[in-house]
Amino acid sequence: MAGLDITIIPCLTDNYAYLLRSKDLCAVVDPPEAAPIVAALEGATLTHILNTHHHWDHSGGNRELKEAYGAEVIGPEKDRSRIPGIDHGVDQEHGWQFGGFKVGVLEVPGHTRGAIAYVIDNAVFTGDTLFVMGCGRLFEGTPAEMVASLAKFAALPDDTAVYCGHEYTLTNARFAQTLEPGNEALAARYNDVVAARAAFKPTVPSTIRLEKATNPFLRTGSAEIRAAIGMAHGDDAAVFAEIRRRKDNF
Repeated sequence: MAGLDITIIPCLTDNYAYLLRSKDLCAVVDPPEAAPIVAALEGATLTHILNTHHHWDHSGGNRELKEAYGAEVIGPEKDRSRIPGIDHGVDQEHGWQFGGFKVGVLEVPGHTRGAIAYVIDNAVFTGDTLFVMGCGRLFEGTPAEMVASLAKFAALPDDTAVYCGHEYTLTNARFAQTLEPGNEALAARYNDVVAARAAFKPTVPSTIRLEKATNPFLRTGSAEIRAAIGMAHGDDAAVFAEIRRRKDNF
């Protein structure tokens, strides 16, 4: 079976939506607005809209795109009341199907209570739960919930491509270096990120391998990070909470 074709679509000021093509099917992940999606389609018909969570900057284009193309809106079943125009709710137990691809659904509460991620064709679309070298703010969840959600991403195969909802990577990288300056993989990656952004290139996709090596929110067990925040013996949720508090104020 041919692989899934993925197109990155910059939206608003720092959002990313993603166009997924498979044979005669065409889906968009997290459209905050319609115009960039329509332009990227280049005359193709949009068949599906996939939302990771309800925030307007990930679902604001739903209704206009649905009206224009008759696309089916897919989103988290447990939060369907907040997904504009939703037709079909999905959950972790049942997953979903996109053409010939079986789609895994991860329920990842923390940023919002109903947040999900889609795993398809060796790629994961993480919305605002996992960012490149970061994670989302805890608007509706607890540190323990977010630690458990991030663990689901860490358990994916190392070569899984990570497509997140925003271009926050440069700031995330700068913050990560304040916690783990001795991490050689992080230092090398920081240089790569600086170069990419200087050339106006996106820093997505990442990989699970890279995130586990450089993302402080997936590295709560790091002795260097724990020493930096004075929590050598704290549990993972407490360490995560302190890292998140520092990032919120960075």
